[in-house]
Amino acid sequence: MHVHQRLTRLRLMAPSIAQCAVGAALAWLVAKEVLGHPSPFFAPIAVVVCVGVGLGQRLRRAVELVVGVSLGVGVGDLLVSWIGSGVWQIALVVALAMAVAVLLDSGSLIVLQAGSSAVLVATLLPPTGLGGLNRMIDALVGGLMGLTAIALLPASPSGLAKRHAMGMFGALADALRQVAEAIERNDAALATRALEAARGSHTSVEEFKQALETSREIATISPLHRHRRPRLEGYEKAAVPLDHALRNARVLARRAIVALDGSSTLPPWLPYALRDLAEAALLLRDELAAGRPPERSGLAVLSVASRQVPGRWGFSADVMIAQLRSIIVDLLQATGTEREEAVAALPPLDVPPPPGMPPDAPPGGPSGSGDEGDRTPDEKDLAGANVTLMSQRSAKVERC
Repeated sequence: MHVHQRLTRLRLMAPSIAQCAVGAALAWLVAKEVLGHPSPFFAPIAVVVCVGVGLGQRLRRAVELVVGVSLGVGVGDLLVSWIGSGVWQIALVVALAMAVAVLLDSGSLIVLQAGSSAVLVATLLPPTGLGGLNRMIDALVGGLMGLTAIALLPASPSGLAKRHAMGMFGALADALRQVAEAIERNDAALATRALEAARGSHTSVEEFKQALETSREIATISPLHRHRRPRLEGYEKAAVPLDHALRNARVLARRAIVALDGSSTLPPWLPYALRDLAEAALLLRDELAAGRPPERSGLAVLSVASRQVPGRWGFSADVMIAQLRSIIVDLLQATGTEREEAVAALPPLDVPPPPGMPPDAPPGGPSGSGDEGDRTPDEKDLAGANVTLMSQRSAKVERC
């Protein structure tokens, strides 16, 4: 499995690697053969830093790279020509170059490039004639060639977003299915594994956000893919709600562990609802990947919402139902539904108390037993969850 994950990551990063390779070769060719610079190593380095194998903020990286190299080379050339090169000179040159970079911009890449360029000037490349100016030009050439490689050898913006969205949808569906199975088997250990797997989905979320940012950049830079911009809108609408849904799924799995370890009674319809919601999430994945309006998936989520049975089952069950309702709202928002409309689609779950029971009686299941003693906190699972009103009340008690 570990080898498979690495091969999958290599496949996802293959376009960036190709862009780095082609861009570096073009930058060296232009700087050496066209501009006549004898050793323009800053040019291919600039391409690699600009494009990188990471996703997102490539335009910003290109600007920061050129500015950082120019600062480092400029300050380094100026000072070394006055004070020479040595131990204390290196310390002074690097400190001043990085200080100037910090004053001009807080971007870490500018500061690092200014410092490393100043080191090169103060040690290996003492200033000679137009050497400093040539290095600045090489950095600019590298940045431009990096952007050219992105524009002419781009990955499909919608394809890039689709590939990285698969991990988020898969993690959500797996978590819902595993919790459903844990409830049916009355297996707290299985719910624990579901929670750990859901917690591991954070990497998928971050990679999807970076891929979406890179896709927007490609659609902006590349004339070959500007027409694909509308295909990204579905993923842009779904990004934040999907993140919230995964957070709510973690809270759901955690409460399932508590409920299955105790004497809690869970509603028999809950596993079926969780499985149907998992299928709706995968249907949304497929509709977004095909570029279709997410109409069928929206109807599937609404169907899950409409089949909930009113009743109070005890604290843990109420928390789990609340999180299910929150995930329903999240997935409806991921289809493009406004939050107010999504919340309004949820049926009321509160029912009048039985005759003779006061309205403020503590919640209990059909057996009359609650499980308030099982309330345990876990802030990292609750943080950022996009919860409904009922879920907010449950979450506050959960944190107590």
